Amino acid sequence: MEGQEHPVLDETVLDPAFPPWKKETSSCCQVDFIEQPITYQEFYLRYLRPNRPCLFGSHVTSHWRSSREWVSKDGKPNWNTLKEMFGTLTVPVADCKKVEYQAQPKEDMTLAEFLDYWQDLCRSEHDPGKPCLYLKDWHFCRSVPDYGAYETPVYFQSDWLNEFWDQRYHGEDDYRFVYMGPKGSWTPLHADVFRSYSWSANICGRKQWLFFPPGQEEQLCDTTGNLVYDVRSEELLNPKRYPHYQKDTRPIEVIQGPGEVVFVPSGWHHQVHNMEDTISINHNWINCCNVHLMWSFLQSELGRVQQAISDCTDMEDWHGHCQVMLKASSGINYEEFVDFLACIADRRLQDLATSEEGVEVKHPWRHHHRLDLRTLSSLLSVIMADQDCQRLGSVQSKIDSLKRALEKLDS
Repeated sequence: MEGQEHPVLDETVLDPAFPPWKKETSSCCQVDFIEQPITYQEFYLRYLRPNRPCLFGSHVTSHWRSSREWVSKDGKPNWNTLKEMFGTLTVPVADCKKVEYQAQPKEDMTLAEFLDYWQDLCRSEHDPGKPCLYLKDWHFCRSVPDYGAYETPVYFQSDWLNEFWDQRYHGEDDYRFVYMGPKGSWTPLHADVFRSYSWSANICGRKQWLFFPPGQEEQLCDTTGNLVYDVRSEELLNPKRYPHYQKDTRPIEVIQGPGEVVFVPSGWHHQVHNMEDTISINHNWINCCNVHLMWSFLQSELGRVQQAISDCTDMEDWHGHCQVMLKASSGINYEEFVDFLACIADRRLQDLATSEEGVEVKHPWRHHHRLDLRTLSSLLSVIMADQDCQRLGSVQSKIDSLKRALEKLDS
């Protein structure tokens, strides 16, 4: 855990009586490279709370099993080991040369089939005439739960999103992924799911990251509000289609080397290119510092849904139908979001109650459970004022229950 027994936060410094998003924020004009281990509190204060990207050196990943077994001596993927261990597993593979609905279409194949393609591409010296396939969003931990490919770095362990998903879906779904791609494979411009944080660790290879701070993506949208697919495209120079684009709109570039880990803040749009044959491990995650951005994202997405079916407002239970569509388009709706908050609150309250009874709580994040709970309490007040929430009876009852539970914090 980077030289410290527990990820301790000094609450006298953090002042948990106030939600993190009301604290001072800072703009980022460069991305710091963290060559030596820092404490969790340093990361929290310098990057997590201010929502600033950073790049960690290979000291974070050097002891991982995947760093030893998935990479050959020449720094390339260890084809034979990967095939022997996981070759029969089915993986999702995107075609980087095709576009469907502003995304790269995917198909399933076995890992052995994908690695055979990849080796053949390497033998052809990455012939540009061949397909450019990219293994993306492979739920590796779900597929191989006992392998232990890596340890989540201490800086990213306060992970409400996977904590909830693990409990809700009993290991059948998560936001933990493995990516494998040849030189030239890439991911189009996007912001991460639910406006979550993400971290991405290179097991081998190099990536180029192109970052745009929150708000700058508005300059990259066309007249219909759609984000440009590729920020390298000359179509951005067409003022009739992209009237808000400015020639001085430039991304923050980060080159990530082998073993290095990128922290991607909430709401930062980014485009990623594999500069070499690359394997990486990625998580999406949410905690007390960005949960309010997840709520704002859901409000915005619901507004889009309501606008799309605004001519049907006279249908029975129109607001309920909007929630169904929100779940389908965004992966979560208001009711499940409140379930998410209630799950985190319940687990924190249980730990605190157990601790007060004199029983030692071994949860590594017990040091700032109260910060989590005060953040939840503050956010709940915002949610209760939302008119769309007030129209949903089932959501209201869950909010009332959560409110009563959080009142125990002050009792």
